[in-house]
Amino acid sequence: MPVFSLAFLHPRFWLTWLGLILFFFFSLLPLSITQRVGLKLGELIARKNKKRFNIAKINLSQCFPEKTEAEVDAMVIAHFCFQMNSLLHYGLIWWAPISRLRKYIKVEGFDQLDRFRQQGKNIIILTCHTAGLEFLGIALSLQYACAGPYKPMRNEIINWLVARGRARLGTLVYTRDDGFRPLIRAARDGRMLIYLADEDLGADVSVFAPFFGVQKATVSVLGRLAKSCNAVVVPCVGFYDSERSGYIVKVHSAIEGFPTGENVNDAVLINIATEKMIRECLLQYFWTLRLFQTRPPGETALYQ
Repeated sequence: MPVFSLAFLHPRFWLTWLGLILFFFFSLLPLSITQRVGLKLGELIARKNKKRFNIAKINLSQCFPEKTEAEVDAMVIAHFCFQMNSLLHYGLIWWAPISRLRKYIKVEGFDQLDRFRQQGKNIIILTCHTAGLEFLGIALSLQYACAGPYKPMRNEIINWLVARGRARLGTLVYTRDDGFRPLIRAARDGRMLIYLADEDLGADVSVFAPFFGVQKATVSVLGRLAKSCNAVVVPCVGFYDSERSGYIVKVHSAIEGFPTGENVNDAVLINIATEKMIRECLLQYFWTLRLFQTRPPGETALYQ
Protein backbone atom coordinates (compact mmCIF):
# COMPACT_ATOMS: atom_id res chain seq x y z
CA MET A 1 0.00 0.00 0.00
CA PRO A 2 1.66 3.29 -1.09
CA VAL A 3 2.09 5.95 1.60
CA PHE A 4 2.45 9.72 1.44
CA SER A 5 6.03 10.94 1.11
CA LEU A 6 7.56 14.39 1.58
CA ALA A 7 9.15 13.78 -1.83
CA PHE A 8 5.68 14.42 -3.29
CA LEU A 9 6.23 18.12 -2.54
CA HIS A 10 9.15 18.32 -4.97
CA PRO A 11 8.67 20.93 -7.75
CA ARG A 12 8.44 18.17 -10.36
CA PHE A 13 5.05 17.28 -8.85
CA TRP A 14 3.65 20.82 -8.73
CA LEU A 15 1.76 20.36 -12.00
CA THR A 16 0.19 17.21 -10.55
CA TRP A 17 -0.92 19.11 -7.44
CA LEU A 18 -2.42 21.83 -9.64
CA GLY A 19 -4.42 19.18 -11.46
CA LEU A 20 -5.59 17.73 -8.15
CA ILE A 21 -6.91 21.13 -7.10
CA LEU A 22 -9.12 20.99 -10.21
CA PHE A 23 -10.23 17.47 -9.28
CA PHE A 24 -11.16 18.72 -5.81
CA PHE A 25 -13.15 21.57 -7.34
CA PHE A 26 -15.09 19.15 -9.54
CA SER A 27 -15.74 16.90 -6.54
CA LEU A 28 -17.81 19.72 -5.03
CA LEU A 29 -20.11 20.03 -8.04
CA PRO A 30 -23.31 18.06 -8.75
CA LEU A 31 -22.78 15.15 -11.14
CA SER A 32 -25.27 16.69 -13.56
CA ILE A 33 -22.81 19.56 -14.08
CA THR A 34 -19.67 17.43 -14.36
CA GLN A 35 -21.57 15.29 -16.86
CA ARG A 36 -21.84 18.24 -19.23
CA VAL A 37 -18.17 19.10 -18.74
CA GLY A 38 -17.18 15.47 -19.33
CA LEU A 39 -19.13 15.45 -22.60
CA LYS A 40 -17.22 18.44 -23.98
CA LEU A 41 -13.89 17.21 -22.63
CA GLY A 42 -14.45 13.75 -24.12
CA GLU A 43 -15.16 15.17 -27.55
CA LEU A 44 -11.95 17.22 -27.33
CA ILE A 45 -9.77 14.31 -26.18
CA ALA A 46 -11.24 12.05 -28.86
CA ARG A 47 -10.05 14.51 -31.53
CA LYS A 48 -6.64 15.06 -29.95
CA ASN A 49 -5.63 11.57 -28.83
CA LYS A 50 -5.39 9.85 -32.21
CA LYS A 51 -3.43 6.91 -30.80
CA ARG A 52 -6.13 5.87 -28.31
CA PHE A 53 -8.89 6.77 -30.75
CA ASN A 54 -7.45 4.35 -33.29
CA ILE A 55 -7.03 1.56 -30.70
CA ALA A 56 -10.68 1.90 -29.68
CA LYS A 57 -11.74 2.03 -33.34
CA ILE A 58 -9.81 -1.16 -34.15
CA ASN A 59 -11.30 -2.97 -31.14
CA LEU A 60 -14.87 -1.95 -31.92
CA SER A 61 -14.47 -2.74 -35.63
CA GLN A 62 -13.20 -6.22 -34.75
CA CYS A 63 -15.98 -6.90 -32.24
CA PHE A 64 -18.81 -5.34 -34.26
CA PRO A 65 -17.94 -5.88 -37.96
CA GLU A 66 -21.56 -5.13 -38.93
CA LYS A 67 -21.08 -1.47 -37.91
CA THR A 68 -20.16 1.12 -40.53
CA GLU A 69 -17.04 3.25 -40.09
CA ALA A 70 -19.19 6.27 -39.23
CA GLU A 71 -21.06 4.28 -36.58
CA VAL A 72 -17.81 3.05 -35.06
CA ASP A 73 -16.39 6.59 -34.98
CA ALA A 74 -19.50 7.78 -33.15
CA MET A 75 -19.14 4.93 -30.64
CA VAL A 76 -15.52 5.86 -29.99
CA ILE A 77 -16.39 9.51 -29.36
CA ALA A 78 -19.19 8.51 -26.98
CA HIS A 79 -16.75 6.18 -25.21
CA PHE A 80 -14.30 9.04 -24.64
CA CYS A 81 -17.12 11.17 -23.23
CA PHE A 82 -18.00 8.51 -20.65
CA GLN A 83 -14.33 8.03 -19.79
CA MET A 84 -13.77 11.73 -19.21
CA ASN A 85 -16.99 12.01 -17.22
CA SER A 86 -15.89 9.23 -14.85
CA LEU A 87 -12.39 10.71 -14.61
CA LEU A 88 -13.86 13.94 -13.24
CA HIS A 89 -15.48 11.92 -10.45
CA TYR A 90 -12.22 10.57 -9.03
CA GLY A 91 -12.17 13.48 -6.59
CA LEU A 92 -15.40 12.14 -5.11
CA ILE A 93 -13.78 8.79 -4.47
CA TRP A 94 -10.75 10.41 -2.85
CA TRP A 95 -12.37 13.11 -0.73
CA ALA A 96 -16.18 13.08 -0.65
CA PRO A 97 -17.96 12.07 2.58
CA ILE A 98 -19.26 8.51 2.55
CA SER A 99 -22.81 9.80 3.02
CA ARG A 100 -22.53 11.72 -0.25
CA LEU A 101 -21.05 8.78 -2.13
CA ARG A 102 -24.01 6.63 -1.09
CA LYS A 103 -26.39 9.09 -2.76
CA TYR A 104 -24.70 8.57 -6.12
CA ILE A 105 -24.73 4.75 -6.08
CA LYS A 106 -27.64 2.44 -6.81
CA VAL A 107 -27.04 -1.29 -6.30
CA GLU A 108 -28.87 -4.19 -7.92
CA GLY A 109 -28.62 -7.90 -7.12
CA PHE A 110 -26.69 -7.65 -3.86
CA ASP A 111 -29.23 -10.04 -2.33
CA GLN A 112 -27.46 -12.80 -4.27
CA LEU A 113 -24.19 -11.97 -2.49
CA ASP A 114 -26.00 -12.00 0.84
CA ARG A 115 -27.41 -15.48 0.11
CA PHE A 116 -23.94 -16.84 -0.70
CA ARG A 117 -22.63 -15.28 2.50
CA GLN A 118 -25.41 -16.91 4.52
CA GLN A 119 -24.50 -20.24 2.91
CA GLY A 120 -20.90 -19.76 4.09
CA LYS A 121 -19.46 -19.51 0.57
CA ASN A 122 -16.42 -17.47 -0.37
CA ILE A 123 -17.00 -15.04 -3.24
CA ILE A 124 -14.87 -13.75 -6.11
CA ILE A 125 -16.36 -10.74 -7.87
CA LEU A 126 -15.52 -10.88 -11.57
CA THR A 127 -15.67 -7.42 -13.12
CA CYS A 128 -14.19 -5.50 -16.04
CA HIS A 129 -12.81 -2.08 -16.93
CA THR A 130 -15.74 0.28 -17.24
CA ALA A 131 -16.46 3.91 -16.41
CA GLY A 132 -18.03 2.78 -13.15
CA LEU A 133 -15.24 0.50 -11.95
CA GLU A 134 -14.09 2.68 -9.04
CA PHE A 135 -17.66 3.19 -7.84
CA LEU A 136 -18.17 -0.57 -8.01
CA GLY A 137 -15.35 -0.96 -5.51
CA ILE A 138 -16.89 1.68 -3.27
CA ALA A 139 -20.35 0.07 -3.43
CA LEU A 140 -19.02 -3.36 -2.49
CA SER A 141 -16.76 -1.99 0.25
CA LEU A 142 -19.68 -0.12 1.83
CA GLN A 143 -21.35 -3.46 2.59
CA TYR A 144 -18.65 -6.14 2.62
CA ALA A 145 -15.02 -6.72 3.57
CA CYS A 146 -13.14 -6.81 0.25
CA ALA A 147 -9.70 -7.31 -1.24
CA GLY A 148 -8.24 -7.03 -4.71
CA PRO A 149 -5.20 -6.37 -6.86
CA TYR A 150 -4.44 -3.05 -8.52
CA LYS A 151 -2.03 -1.91 -11.20
CA PRO A 152 0.45 0.72 -9.90
CA MET A 153 0.53 3.98 -11.85
CA ARG A 154 3.63 5.78 -13.03
CA ASN A 155 2.84 9.04 -11.27
CA GLU A 156 3.62 8.38 -7.60
CA ILE A 157 1.07 10.85 -6.24
CA ILE A 158 -1.76 9.53 -8.40
CA ASN A 159 -0.72 5.99 -7.51
CA TRP A 160 -0.94 6.88 -3.80
CA LEU A 161 -4.34 8.54 -4.21
CA VAL A 162 -5.87 5.72 -6.25
CA ALA A 163 -4.70 3.06 -3.79
CA ARG A 164 -5.84 5.21 -0.86
CA GLY A 165 -9.24 5.75 -2.52
CA ARG A 166 -9.73 2.02 -2.97
CA ALA A 167 -8.62 1.28 0.59
CA ARG A 168 -10.49 4.10 2.41
CA LEU A 169 -13.34 1.77 3.36
CA GLY A 170 -11.06 -1.03 4.52
CA THR A 171 -10.46 -2.84 1.21
CA LEU A 172 -7.09 -4.60 1.13
CA VAL A 173 -5.18 -3.75 -2.05
CA TYR A 174 -2.32 -5.70 -3.57
CA THR A 175 -0.15 -5.31 -6.64
CA ARG A 176 0.32 -8.11 -9.13
CA ASP A 177 3.87 -8.49 -7.82
CA ASP A 178 2.43 -9.61 -4.48
CA GLY A 179 1.17 -12.77 -6.17
CA PHE A 180 -1.99 -14.69 -5.32
CA ARG A 181 -1.17 -15.89 -1.81
CA PRO A 182 -2.44 -12.68 -0.13
CA LEU A 183 -5.66 -12.89 -2.18
CA ILE A 184 -6.22 -16.54 -1.29
CA ARG A 185 -5.56 -15.78 2.36
CA ALA A 186 -7.98 -12.83 2.25
CA ALA A 187 -10.71 -14.96 0.64
CA ARG A 188 -10.29 -17.71 3.20
CA ASP A 189 -10.61 -15.03 5.90
CA GLY A 190 -14.02 -14.15 4.48
CA ARG A 191 -13.16 -11.16 2.29
CA MET A 192 -14.75 -10.75 -1.11
CA LEU A 193 -12.14 -10.70 -3.89
CA ILE A 194 -12.56 -8.15 -6.69
CA TYR A 195 -10.91 -9.55 -9.82
CA LEU A 196 -10.53 -8.26 -13.40
CA ALA A 197 -9.79 -10.73 -16.17
CA ASP A 198 -10.30 -8.66 -19.33
CA GLU A 199 -6.78 -7.31 -19.97
CA ASP A 200 -4.39 -8.96 -22.40
CA LEU A 201 -1.40 -9.89 -20.20
CA GLY A 202 0.46 -11.91 -22.80
CA ALA A 203 0.67 -15.49 -24.05
CA ASP A 204 2.62 -16.80 -21.05
CA VAL A 205 -0.33 -16.43 -18.67
CA SER A 206 -3.22 -16.72 -21.12
CA VAL A 207 -5.17 -19.01 -23.40
CA PHE A 208 -7.20 -18.00 -26.44
CA ALA A 209 -10.99 -17.82 -26.20
CA PRO A 210 -13.67 -15.95 -28.17
CA PHE A 211 -14.46 -12.38 -27.11
CA PHE A 212 -17.24 -10.82 -29.19
CA GLY A 213 -16.31 -13.36 -31.86
CA VAL A 214 -12.58 -12.54 -31.84
CA GLN A 215 -9.93 -14.87 -30.40
CA LYS A 216 -8.53 -13.05 -27.37
CA ALA A 217 -5.67 -13.92 -25.02
CA THR A 218 -7.56 -14.46 -21.75
CA VAL A 219 -5.91 -14.83 -18.34
CA SER A 220 -6.42 -18.44 -17.27
CA VAL A 221 -5.63 -18.24 -13.55
CA LEU A 222 -9.15 -17.39 -12.29
CA GLY A 223 -10.26 -21.02 -12.33
CA ARG A 224 -7.33 -22.08 -10.18
CA LEU A 225 -7.86 -19.09 -7.89
CA ALA A 226 -11.53 -19.98 -7.42
CA LYS A 227 -10.62 -23.58 -6.65
CA SER A 228 -7.91 -22.56 -4.16
CA CYS A 229 -10.34 -20.19 -2.42
CA ASN A 230 -13.28 -22.63 -2.67
CA ALA A 231 -15.16 -19.63 -4.04
CA VAL A 232 -18.15 -18.97 -6.26
CA VAL A 233 -17.44 -16.49 -9.09
CA VAL A 234 -20.05 -13.75 -9.43
CA PRO A 235 -19.93 -11.17 -12.29
CA CYS A 236 -20.62 -7.58 -11.28
CA VAL A 237 -20.46 -4.41 -13.38
CA GLY A 238 -20.47 -0.71 -12.55
CA PHE A 239 -21.62 1.97 -15.00
CA TYR A 240 -22.81 5.56 -15.15
CA ASP A 241 -26.51 6.32 -15.53
CA SER A 242 -26.80 9.60 -17.44
CA GLU A 243 -30.52 9.96 -16.75
CA ARG A 244 -30.19 9.97 -12.97
CA SER A 245 -26.64 11.39 -12.86
CA GLY A 246 -25.31 8.57 -10.74
CA TYR A 247 -23.76 5.10 -10.84
CA ILE A 248 -25.36 1.68 -10.97
CA VAL A 249 -23.55 -1.38 -9.62
CA LYS A 250 -25.27 -4.53 -10.85
CA VAL A 251 -24.62 -8.12 -9.80
CA HIS A 252 -25.22 -10.81 -12.44
CA SER A 253 -25.90 -14.50 -11.80
CA ALA A 254 -22.95 -16.57 -10.60
CA ILE A 255 -21.07 -18.48 -13.30
CA GLU A 256 -22.45 -22.03 -13.17
CA GLY A 257 -20.05 -24.97 -13.34
CA PHE A 258 -17.01 -22.79 -12.71
CA PRO A 259 -14.21 -23.72 -12.57
CA THR A 260 -14.40 -26.51 -15.11
CA GLY A 261 -10.90 -27.83 -14.49
CA GLU A 262 -9.76 -26.89 -18.00
CA ASN A 263 -8.20 -23.51 -18.78
CA VAL A 264 -9.76 -22.93 -22.20
CA ASN A 265 -13.25 -23.84 -20.99
CA ASP A 266 -12.80 -21.51 -18.01
CA ALA A 267 -11.67 -18.71 -20.34
CA VAL A 268 -14.74 -19.21 -22.53
CA LEU A 269 -17.04 -18.86 -19.50
CA ILE A 270 -15.12 -15.79 -18.28
CA ASN A 271 -15.45 -14.06 -21.65
CA ILE A 272 -19.15 -14.91 -21.96
CA ALA A 273 -19.75 -13.35 -18.53
CA THR A 274 -17.59 -10.35 -19.42
CA GLU A 275 -19.45 -9.78 -22.70
CA LYS A 276 -22.75 -9.81 -20.82
CA MET A 277 -21.45 -7.18 -18.40
CA ILE A 278 -20.09 -5.00 -21.21
CA ARG A 279 -23.42 -5.07 -23.04
CA GLU A 280 -24.96 -3.42 -19.97
CA CYS A 281 -22.90 -0.32 -20.79
CA LEU A 282 -21.33 -0.93 -24.19
CA LEU A 283 -19.91 2.57 -24.72
CA GLN A 284 -18.52 2.76 -21.18
CA TYR A 285 -16.19 -0.20 -21.56
CA PHE A 286 -12.49 0.69 -21.88
CA TRP A 287 -12.17 0.05 -25.61
CA THR A 288 -8.89 2.00 -25.52
CA LEU A 289 -7.17 -1.05 -23.98
CA ARG A 290 -5.05 -3.15 -26.34
CA LEU A 291 -7.46 -6.04 -26.01
CA PHE A 292 -6.00 -8.06 -28.89
CA GLN A 293 -2.29 -7.26 -28.50
CA THR A 294 -1.44 -10.98 -28.31
CA ARG A 295 -2.47 -12.69 -31.53
CA PRO A 296 -3.05 -16.37 -32.29
CA PRO A 297 -0.24 -18.02 -34.25
CA GLY A 298 -0.21 -16.94 -37.88
CA GLU A 299 -2.44 -13.88 -37.41
CA THR A 300 -1.12 -10.37 -38.07
CA ALA A 301 -0.83 -7.62 -35.45
CA LEU A 302 -3.79 -5.26 -35.18
CA TYR A 303 -2.08 -2.26 -33.59
CA GLN A 304 0.78 -0.32 -35.10
